[in-house]
Amino acid sequence: MSSGGLKSIVVAAVTQGVAEARARIFGHVLNPTGKKSAHKILRKKIIGDKVAQWYPHDIRKDDPLVMARLQQERLSKLEMYKRRGKGPPKKGQGKGAMKRNKGK
Repeated sequence: MSSGGLKSIVVAAVTQGVAEARARIFGHVLNPTGKKSAHKILRKKIIGDKVAQWYPHDIRKDDPLVMARLQQERLSKLEMYKRRGKGPPKKGQGKGAMKRNKGK
């Protein structure tokens, strides 16, 4: 009966030694407890730079002339709306103010 216990101890030691050697050779992380580990996520390559290369550079952020032209277009469009009477209302004369003053 004691030989069965000794045999199981030797088998467990050999199995553990083989697992450690395999982990060392193939670069795996040994996790004998089986608990969750972030190693799977951390060993992945970082892909942020690669993803950033897929998208073209936005010239509007860097060029002040482009931003000035866009701002001028916006202002001219707003002026056109105001001349037609479709611009934003003056402060205190919008929908909310009309609803509040309706009951008085």
